[in-house]
Amino acid sequence: MTEFYQPDLGSEPDNPFARDEKGRLVRRSFWLDMSDRSLVLAMTVGIGAPLRASERRVHLIDVRREHLIDEVCQEILVPGDDDPSLK
Repeated sequence: MTEFYQPDLGSEPDNPFARDEKGRLVRRSFWLDMSDRSLVLAMTVGIGAPLRASERRVHLIDVRREHLIDEVCQEILVPGDDDPSLK
């Protein structure tokens, strides 16, 4: 099953990620009225930044912005112990 982000509506009743009992976005027009650039910024450095990549991905599919998945869900690589640049 698709796992959408579930905000705490008790502390954030107007959260734009809120969904009804059937899983539909309550504030769908909030997302549909955004330009692609604004949506990318909202999901990467704004309100969507704390979401997991999987939650961002299903959200973008839901608002029919699949073409932004690669830009929004980029994996951040952190140098590991086997990184030769650290030695």
